[in-house]
Amino acid sequence: MAALTVLRTRRLTRSFGGLTAVRDVDFNLVDREIHALIGPNGAGKTTLVSLLCGRLAPSSGDIAFKGTDITRLPAEARVRLGIAYTFQITSIYARLTVIENVILAVQRSGTHALDERARAILRRVDLDRSADRRAGTLAYGHQRLLEIAMGLALDPSLLILDEPTQGLAEGEIEAFKALIREVATRATVLLIEHNMDLVMDLADRISVLNFGEILARGTPEE
Repeated sequence: MAALTVLRTRRLTRSFGGLTAVRDVDFNLVDREIHALIGPNGAGKTTLVSLLCGRLAPSSGDIAFKGTDITRLPAEARVRLGIAYTFQITSIYARLTVIENVILAVQRSGTHALDERARAILRRVDLDRSADRRAGTLAYGHQRLLEIAMGLALDPSLLILDEPTQGLAEGEIEAFKALIREVATRATVLLIEHNMDLVMDLADRISVLNFGEILARGTPEE
């Protein structure tokens, strides 16, 4: 049986004045896969992700999520449909505690028993012992993990992670890989990452973006 397509783009394009950052991209993600998006700096990876999340509107083309056209939906509406994302620059609430950050995200998912649910998510990312620390005092790598926890709190069917291992120690990267494999038993993961050892070890499929266009796609072996 063919894998279910979760997200699809068709001829997706975004221009900034005379610069076309993403050009005619046909792209798809299937259910419960780990899909890596790679390419050099300036290739258009973050622009493409911003289009998928609704933080940028396309100049042309369309995006469908679970068969529904979401091309003009704002970011908040896409979150409610099940798309969660983290970006290269952390967007935690630095003055709140770690658990308060996660509780805010849990509230958006409509889940009850907020504290219990938040603590369970913090255990998944190995931040439960830091639950009562102010988030801004965490090391940068742990702030990245907190942001992933906030994404998981939304119980997404698509989790998009942009450079999630920045600031993580080698041992923490192994724990991160285990976490993503566990997440992929229930959701699709789109991973934008420069760590090629991690990409080759973790991804089911890889798409290579260069100058805003898909240059190649396939399994790590391919």
